[in-house]
Amino acid sequence: MEKITAIIPTGNEEHNIVDAIKSVDFADEIMIVDSFSNDKTIELATPLVHTILQREYVNSASQKNWAIPKAKHKWIFLLDADERVTKKLKKEITDILKSKSILSGFWISRQNYFMGKKVRFSGWRGDKVIRLFKRDECKYENKHVHSEIISNGKIGKLKHKIIHNTYNSKEKYLKKLNQYAKWQAQDYKEKVKKINIYHTSIKPLFRFIKHYIIQLGLLDGYIGFIISLYQAKAVKMRYYYLKKIQDENRA
Repeated sequence: MEKITAIIPTGNEEHNIVDAIKSVDFADEIMIVDSFSNDKTIELATPLVHTILQREYVNSASQKNWAIPKAKHKWIFLLDADERVTKKLKKEITDILKSKSILSGFWISRQNYFMGKKVRFSGWRGDKVIRLFKRDECKYENKHVHSEIISNGKIGKLKHKIIHNTYNSKEKYLKKLNQYAKWQAQDYKEKVKKINIYHTSIKPLFRFIKHYIIQLGLLDGYIGFIISLYQAKAVKMRYYYLKKIQDENRA
């Protein structure tokens, strides 16, 4: 069986890190890439992993691209600290390692939970990420937010899902979206030259309609409404921060 390194990026994840590490116990090397946590993340992780690296956080893609070449093994499995690998997914991964696949990587779907409840719709239904891939054939695209793997080879798809325990409160979700909005504003600097009512009012309204009506967020009940509402807020915040950048550049 080919060997594999599991990489877990962390930043103050003491509430998640032990369970995340246990869920990748199939890996030959477990690597923590920490952005100088000031809680017990490192203390809890140290006896359970092989490698701990620390680096100041710039963005998710930068952190992962820095860590990937440092892995000992050619196969990488990347897991966020709030995600868990099921027994069925573990077996599917180990079967691929035994088969010596010629593919460069694999999409894996995620089953999301928000505020402790399973999200069936709300735009999160088709959520998938490339998390199993070959170290020397894949890297993350250079984006601040929602960066995905780019590869020079073919990408397959696994059958079983990662469990993704997202935010356990509205406040934490909004705080994260606010941070994403700041980063997205950086990504949009070259795309949007002039901000108008379309960006500040129409786009947020459409985002709410998209998540709540088109993507059936209403069937998720209260959590569907919150996801839809806060996604609309995130769009508005993105253009608020972009306008600040543009005003500063003109000053």
